[in-house]
Amino acid sequence: MSSGSDSDYAKYWIDWFLGTKGNEYFCEVDEEYILDRFNLTGLNVEVQHYYLEALDMITDNLDEESLDEKVREQIEKAARHLYGLIHARFVITTRGLAKMLDKYKKAEFGRCPRVLCNLQSLLPVGMSDVPMTKTVKLYCPRCEDIYNPKSSRHASIDGAYFGTSMPHMLFQVHPTYLPAKSHERYIPRIFGFKVHDIAEQHRWQDQARLRFEEKQRDEGRQQRDARALGAAVPSKPTLEGGNKE
Repeated sequence: MSSGSDSDYAKYWIDWFLGTKGNEYFCEVDEEYILDRFNLTGLNVEVQHYYLEALDMITDNLDEESLDEKVREQIEKAARHLYGLIHARFVITTRGLAKMLDKYKKAEFGRCPRVLCNLQSLLPVGMSDVPMTKTVKLYCPRCEDIYNPKSSRHASIDGAYFGTSMPHMLFQVHPTYLPAKSHERYIPRIFGFKVHDIAEQHRWQDQARLRFEEKQRDEGRQQRDARALGAAVPSKPTLEGGNKE
């Protein structure tokens, strides 16, 4: 996630964060959700340094004037990570799903690059719920495949900030927005003939040729065996002078 200087800060930290380039995938987490410490259970283990200060920064309660620049940068880094972890929990709540649905309807996450999906809107999804293991991907509900984000800024976002379940939970809660599955498939052709049909014909021809060659070999062996057998059997002797009574 991108960082910014003092001059880039808006009045509220979350507004500044969401307005920073590269953070367009994130939705605004409700302040009351953040202030409910039950929702943050266990996150202090994930953010071991400056957890409380990071939380104060997110909620605009941190006295930044009393901090030196180096410490402030470390707290800001912790705050960005903490917000991402909170975001992963928030987006699977009713409110969070509604906000992600709104962004989905506006195609703010982009559209499927697959031609036969007809510009289907995408949703961000994580490949792992463990932070700092996999970057975010984009899920297409029409072809049910995932894609890399086009922007390098987006491609570097931690996938755990969205989680592995959000897109699928969204369509469970809002099934009317689930598009029909794409059964169209591109069929490769050569001069109008399907490539797999041509390949099948070639396989049939190869098998027919192999059967013919095998048959020829069998007939050749039979002929050789017959000649060898004829040479090995001696001719029947005849009596001189004919038969005697």
